[in-house]
Order: sequence, then structure tokens, then C-alpha cells
Amino acid sequence: MKPIGYWLNRTDRALTRSMNDVLGEFGLTRIVWQVLNVLDATPEATDAEVLSLLAANADIPTLTAAVDTVLAQGWATRCAPDRLVLTPGGRRCLADAGARVEAFRERSVHGIPVEDYRTAVRVLERMTGNLEEATTADGAAVRSA
Repeated sequence: MKPIGYWLNRTDRALTRSMNDVLGEFGLTRIVWQVLNVLDATPEATDAEVLSLLAANADIPTLTAAVDTVLAQGWATRCAPDRLVLTPGGRRCLADAGARVEAFRERSVHGIPVEDYRTAVRVLERMTGNLEEATTADGAAVRSA
């Protein structure tokens, strides 16, 4: 059996590749889709909020490029310096691509019982918490030494 890190990396690449394929006809990528969703859920979000909320999904240059894409495509605008808001075109783009994303999500979990999916998510959350706590504890121990 391959270790979990192998499957995490392979799954993330497969998710990204498949989502990019699904979203490509709308001029979107997985990360641009995520930026649009953050702006939909967080009206007048700051750039820092977008970067913080999506920090686990991509590095800062990739996220910054995605924000630039959203602005360049007219899917968002700046309502104030460093504040972003979806435009009607951005909302339409989200709605148009939404059905495809829902079908993608259903396909990605095909044959996986709901309880197995929930268990997998809980295990990954716990592993992440364990490792982040250890990193924080190690950093605190190093700083106090």
C-alpha cells in the first residue's frame, strides 16, 4: 500500500487537472474559481483576506495572479483600495459554472459511501491538526530556548 502522502499529492493533482478541464470552457481554473467563491461569500473582501482564506490552496504568487485574473476578466472590481467585490458578470460566471462543478463533485465521489467520505475528511483534519500543533509547539520550543 502506498503511503498517504502519495495519495494526497496524486488526489490533489487529479482534482486540479479535472477541475481545470471542467472550468476551462468558462475561462476559469480551480484557483480562480476558489477566489470567486471567496468573494461571493465575503463581500468587500480585502486582498489579505482572500490570500489568508486560500493560503492552504496555493502560494501567494499563484493567488495574486488569480486575483489579477478575476479583476482583468471583469468578474470582480475594487470597491475601495485593497477591497474586492464580485461584479454581476462574476456572479453570472459562478452560476454558469456551478452546475458543472456540482457534476464534477458528484463524479469525484462516485462509489464512495457518504460515511467513508466523512471519515476520510475527519482523518485528514485530524492529521493536519496534529502536524500543525506539532509545528507550532516545535516553533514555540525553539523560540523559548
